Amino acid sequence: MKLAARVSQVSPSLTLAIAAKAKAMKAEGIDVCSFSAGEPDFDTPAHIKAAAVKALDEGKTKYGAASGEPKLREAIAHKLKTDNHLDYKAENVIVTNGGKHSLYNLIVALIDPGDEVIIPAPYWLSYPEMVTLAGGVSVIVPTDASTGYKITPQKLRESITPKTKLFVLNSPSNPTGMVYTPEEIKALAEIIVEKDILVVSDEIYEKILYDGAEHLCIGSLGKEIFDRTIVSNGFAKAYSMTGWRIGYLAGPTEIIKATITIQSHSTSNVCTFAQYGAIAALESSQDCVEEMRQAFAKRRQVMLDRLNAIPGLSCEKPDGAFYMFPDISKLGVKSLEFCDALLEKEQVAVIPGVAFGADDNIRLSYATDMATIEKGMDRLDKFVRSRI
Repeated sequence: MKLAARVSQVSPSLTLAIAAKAKAMKAEGIDVCSFSAGEPDFDTPAHIKAAAVKALDEGKTKYGAASGEPKLREAIAHKLKTDNHLDYKAENVIVTNGGKHSLYNLIVALIDPGDEVIIPAPYWLSYPEMVTLAGGVSVIVPTDASTGYKITPQKLRESITPKTKLFVLNSPSNPTGMVYTPEEIKALAEIIVEKDILVVSDEIYEKILYDGAEHLCIGSLGKEIFDRTIVSNGFAKAYSMTGWRIGYLAGPTEIIKATITIQSHSTSNVCTFAQYGAIAALESSQDCVEEMRQAFAKRRQVMLDRLNAIPGLSCEKPDGAFYMFPDISKLGVKSLEFCDALLEKEQVAVIPGVAFGADDNIRLSYATDMATIEKGMDRLDKFVRSRI
């Protein structure tokens, strides 16, 4: 059987593969410390689950609009206006099957074969694969610790060509946890407007910030940049709703209408009763978000201190999300080999940086309990010391 050529051009998700392997080892009774998946270990808050149960009891189990439940679209538009200063209406919003799906819909709706998409590296591993599936060209712009793993205005300007259609901005970042300052966001916005390209702002981690870091949505800086901005977000990270698969995309009406058309022929509507849980997430107290953020902040400090105490490793302090991205280059080994050996010898699961376009790094998620972090860091320390 001959498969479509596009399949051979795309790599399976390494994060999902390693997370699945770690879960399989645990199912076999092996004591694995997993820092692989970007998934909060907290249960979904009770009031969100209760809203979904109520919706089930009320019979909200039928097909819905492909664009999303009207009440949820209105709630998202209100959130974007009050939290992010973006003047969107419900018609500017589509509800999708997770944040990942919102980005996939956008790429399919926007990118023609040969169109260029600028992606700073390290990047979330699915960005370039989505571009490839659409026939586009990913223009990968390397960054390093000297700039906080953030693209500079100069590098952005140098990367733009007549074929450039879209720039991908992710702040707070997966995999680095770095956050662009308001000044940095403003400088990037000026170039985007000047060069008349589009920007998609992936803001899935916007609520998970530390040490006074500020999230500024690039589209809030004025009409010219607002007209060129598409916002991707969702409920998975801030509300610990990863399995609910509810995300959204907001932007110019023409783009949102195109994504609705695509979604109507692929997945149709998002799970109807789950959307009522998302409404409760937005319209109820946000104390649950803050409680989880505070727990992440404590875990962040413990893991950061432990990593930087291991000989041969160095790690920048992340300002957001729940990831560490230590540099392993001094150990003289590439990331995949390092991660395979660490899982085999010490039963610690982490993600190789090569998946994110940075082969001298590894990614660890601290969205897990403190006991696992302490035990895992002991094992990582032992593993590294045995190799130097």
